[in-house]
Amino acid sequence: KDFSLTITVHKNDIDELGHVNNVVYVRWVQEVAAAHWDSLASSEIKQKYVWVVLRHEIDYLSAAFENDTITATTWVGESNGARSERFVHISSTKTGKLIAKAKTTWCMLDGATMRPKRVDEEVVRLLRGEV
Repeated sequence: KDFSLTITVHKNDIDELGHVNNVVYVRWVQEVAAAHWDSLASSEIKQKYVWVVLRHEIDYLSAAFENDTITATTWVGESNGARSERFVHISSTKTGKLIAKAKTTWCMLDGATMRPKRVDEEVVRLLRGEV
């Protein structure tokens, strides 16, 4: 199930070229993923499982500028062992034009031991909004 977050581009997001710095997109990718998880998981589940990033792949397709409003939409792909893939599309809220797209590999950790833990069917269903 898709989840979206609306973000306004602020002055401190802008680099010396006058558009959003590439590092800001990484932050947004992580913010929308965290907001999605927060919207789905109970406090008990959040204590039981913790997510860490293993890999980000981002394609920058267009520029965003100060005061632009963007929409970051995320959804979860396949899970294998302790790894889960997540996709994010960042678009102009006004025009719908795709600005950037990302694929991130996350690793689920056991909240108590902080060791990798297999993503079980319960978590997959939760991430897909099936529970």
